[in-house]
Amino acid sequence: MLSIGIVGLPNVGKSSLYNALTKNESLVANYPFATIEPNIGIINVPDKRLIELQKLYQAEKITYANIKFVDIAGLVEGASNGEGLGNKFLGHIRQVDMILQVVRIFKDKDTIHVNNNIDPQNDIDIVNTELVLADLEQVNNQLNKIIKLAKSDKTAQNNLNLLLKIKSNLEKNRPIWLEKFSSDELILLKPFNFLTFKPIIYVFNIDEDELNNSSLQKELSDLVKPSKCLFLSASLENELKNLEEDEIKQLLKDYQIEESSLKILISQVYETLNLQSFLTAGPKEVRAWTITKNTLAPDAAAVIHNDFKKGFIAAEIIDYNDLIKLGSALKVKQAGKVRIEGKNYVMQPNDIVNFRFNL
Repeated sequence: MLSIGIVGLPNVGKSSLYNALTKNESLVANYPFATIEPNIGIINVPDKRLIELQKLYQAEKITYANIKFVDIAGLVEGASNGEGLGNKFLGHIRQVDMILQVVRIFKDKDTIHVNNNIDPQNDIDIVNTELVLADLEQVNNQLNKIIKLAKSDKTAQNNLNLLLKIKSNLEKNRPIWLEKFSSDELILLKPFNFLTFKPIIYVFNIDEDELNNSSLQKELSDLVKPSKCLFLSASLENELKNLEEDEIKQLLKDYQIEESSLKILISQVYETLNLQSFLTAGPKEVRAWTITKNTLAPDAAAVIHNDFKKGFIAAEIIDYNDLIKLGSALKVKQAGKVRIEGKNYVMQPNDIVNFRFNL
């Protein structure tokens, strides 16, 4: 399951964002380290297509794609040297696939900023520097092991060259995610699980009355280019979580917002991680399955069950839009729009699939 870590300094709204995402009631307190052990929540990825498919197939249940969110303890300067909950903090980040860094912009005299000052650039720099220092320590440890091996082992030599390149940039306080790598280097990089190689989205937690302040948002987005960012009010999103759908729509309208920022966030997560979903449908269940873009049909089949890939024969595919337009799978078939695709077929986002296999 896709796992996303929510990180940032203490008292920036991490737990509030986590609660809004997961509809939980984690402790939100005005002191550092209110979160010690990470809170973990699993959410459904919103997908209106599944509701339509359930109606068409009279399916017994809907199974959405899931994302796991991890609310990680607040970081303080010196975390890479063990300050605060530094070692725990960094260890928990290593276990996630992606980072959401929450940056405080909102003003609240009752919730004291850990540095007694709202300074987004400084907050971003503190978190990134601690991640960079942790990666630099890991690089140095790896170099001590690899240097001797590199004299007689080609793979070790390639790793050595890559680590030296990374070290040079980390020493300039540049996160790995800012660098460009060849396809071969990317393969070598993955097993190291560097913190600053993980994809990141910055979440600026702003005051409700600043949600439509385009000049502020441009100023903030410039701080983190080329990374993606999102602007939301965690307190507002927490308010929305307890409302009915029509009440949510009205409140968003009052703030001149078209949709909840959390839905936009999930879309950004999929885009950043190069993900998409395909669908399966029948009277027992309609379901969304998450895959990376450009996944071939047999590999998509393996997401359901490894045996589907081993015995793969073909993928019988209906386009979701054709099904909705024509009203039934039978009518799609009668219109000649059911496709039979082979092993080299690249899965598309609106594919409704029935995999044919033989063991």
